[in-house]
Amino acid sequence: MTSTQSTPDRNDARPSIGELVSTLSEKLSQLIRDEIRLAKAEMTEKAKHAAIGGGLFAGAAFLGFFAFATLIATAVLGLANAVPAWLAALIVTVILLVVAGVMVAVGKRSLDQGSPPMPERAQASIKADVEALKEGLTS
Repeated sequence: MTSTQSTPDRNDARPSIGELVSTLSEKLSQLIRDEIRLAKAEMTEKAKHAAIGGGLFAGAAFLGFFAFATLIATAVLGLANAVPAWLAALIVTVILLVVAGVMVAVGKRSLDQGSPPMPERAQASIKADVEALKEGLTS
């Protein structure tokens, strides 16, 4: 009884470098596609939650507006117990206009501080860097 024992060829047992690179490229491409697919699914889920949250905030703001209007009406009715109703409404209106005017003034000052919306310090820094590079190249 003789058995023929064949030794596997080294080239048959191990893939070549080209095959390894090809396999690595395919696996890397698949991994990237899977990661992109996962990121898309995650972003879709987050966007859905953000949309629901935004809608709920909008609904709360809508109801809050009417609650504030009712509070103003309550102030007019309460003041109408001390003065005529037309005078109570006028007093509350003037107070609201004064508060609105103060808010406009403070808001305008805040907007003026933010104008222009250009990053002036960053622009100056970039210009200084460009000048330094120009000087370095010409030296």
